[in-house]
Amino acid sequence: MNDVIKEKLKGLTTKSGVYVMHSTNGAVIYVGKAKNLKNRVSQYFNKSAKPIKVSTMVEHIADFEYFITLNERDAFALENNLIKKYKPFYNILLKDDKAYPYIRVTIKDEYPRMEVVRRIKNDGAKYFGPYISSISPYALIKIVNMAFPLRTCKGVLPKNAKRPCLNYSLGLCSAPCAKLISSQDYKKIVYKAMDFLRGNDREIEKILTEKMQKASETENFERALEIRDMLKMVNNLKQKVVADLPIDNSIDAMSYINNGVVGSICVLTIRHGKILGVQTQSVIDASIDEEETLQQYILQYYAKHEKPKELLVNIKMSDDFEDIANLKITCPQKGVKFSLIKTANENAKEYLSKVEYKENIEYDRTVGALEKLKQKLGLSKIPNRIECYDISHISGTNQVASMVVSIAGKPAKSMYRKFKMQNMHGSNDFECLKQTLRRRINELSGEDVSFSQMPDLLVIDGGKGQLSGVCEVLKELNFKVDIISLAKQFEEVFVPHNSQPIMLKRGSSELRVLQNIRDEAHRFAITFHRSLRSKSQIKTPLDEIKGLGKVKKNALLNQFKTFAEIQKASVEELNMVKGIDYNLAVRIKQKCDELKE
Repeated sequence: MNDVIKEKLKGLTTKSGVYVMHSTNGAVIYVGKAKNLKNRVSQYFNKSAKPIKVSTMVEHIADFEYFITLNERDAFALENNLIKKYKPFYNILLKDDKAYPYIRVTIKDEYPRMEVVRRIKNDGAKYFGPYISSISPYALIKIVNMAFPLRTCKGVLPKNAKRPCLNYSLGLCSAPCAKLISSQDYKKIVYKAMDFLRGNDREIEKILTEKMQKASETENFERALEIRDMLKMVNNLKQKVVADLPIDNSIDAMSYINNGVVGSICVLTIRHGKILGVQTQSVIDASIDEEETLQQYILQYYAKHEKPKELLVNIKMSDDFEDIANLKITCPQKGVKFSLIKTANENAKEYLSKVEYKENIEYDRTVGALEKLKQKLGLSKIPNRIECYDISHISGTNQVASMVVSIAGKPAKSMYRKFKMQNMHGSNDFECLKQTLRRRINELSGEDVSFSQMPDLLVIDGGKGQLSGVCEVLKELNFKVDIISLAKQFEEVFVPHNSQPIMLKRGSSELRVLQNIRDEAHRFAITFHRSLRSKSQIKTPLDEIKGLGKVKKNALLNQFKTFAEIQKASVEELNMVKGIDYNLAVRIKQKCDELKE
């Protein structure tokens, strides 16, 4: 804990609010809320035992700021907005924007129909779902259409009766388009279909069994097999029924567990007495309080998904949060609801065991590799933010440079930047690299989100010579940062004040971090160079004429067809083209005459 943090801790208020943790390079790494800011923030820096994930985050905190709110509801709202804005590494952030499918029944229509949608609207229709995993809403609609003669055509039915389609002849539609059924009778069939979607399987099972037998008796075996598969799916739905739950109940069961480093959350979705799906995902959150972690997840989750009538959780929530989330939240201790939480808990545990293995591998490739780089290269700090630079050109033309950024061992593509070289003559990679670094360093105090962040390590593609040249620029600008160069042929790593290269083990995770960012910088530079080169190749002499834009240039080419014909034209002929005034026509003629010479 540094002196800045010590002083700020003394001045903390006991009011509610939101706190924001910053790393050494100024990046936001965690956002939290508290009823009592002084108590909560102080917990991070006292000497009490903490989970590994919290301790790891605290090691990276160089400063913090806080915002006072009127109440806890405002603190939740502000915390949510700041997390979305900064995307801190140690906060839960749901990246899955997937919208789960629902079955929509247009019950307000004269002749309702069923369709699959991914958004619920307040339009008077009836929605069933969400269908998350093994249950396909398309298959359910197919079953409904096989059992009940509902229309499948889209759009508004014609006012005047028309000839029914083939589905009527096959017994798959009652032909409302031909007015062969009244709206009242048709809606009775719709309500039976909706009864099936609510969980009543008996009638549809009976209808499908009769149709299968009839198809078999008439030797329509293909249809009989199709209906048999549908009956199997209906039977599978019956297996998903949760005993002792009301059939009209709408419940989500959510369980959060963690191992001190990473956590997992499981959500069971129960609709109309059936488990429609199980979702599990891993989360990293450096909150000291597990309740706060689950609260943040709940707010983000139900910002994207339908709210149930009741949410079951494995961690007791405060009464205030129930009002904030606008949800009935229960932490059951016995009965059928407790068994649902127990099921969610078992799924979360199983998923966490898989995540632990993947996380260990990921850790070795990223954060673990950075820790080894610090040790083996003698760096002043763990290189959380690495920047790598590369130059690309052909014989000194279209000279460009790239800046590629890696954060926590992973590419941060939104932070990549590219440079066009200014006032450079001839092929001189050293000078291009120096200009690039000068421009990048001079932008430190600017508004660009990438340039305004300090790197922990600069990586230069090249050997000892390139490293020495860059060190001169850093010294000239009084810019202190760890810097290395990576020579491609033998993958030698050079550091300042050491004439001998450091050889990292081939295939090691720490060497791969450097190779990946070096190769990515090379790719990014070449891509930018090719883009500029292709643009320059399609330019014409007309592009150099002041006041002649794309529209006027096209008007000239439409009139004269080729540049050679434009050269032959007089000022008067050029002036007759739409959009070309006399002064512009004179400039065009002068340019054409210059090119003739």
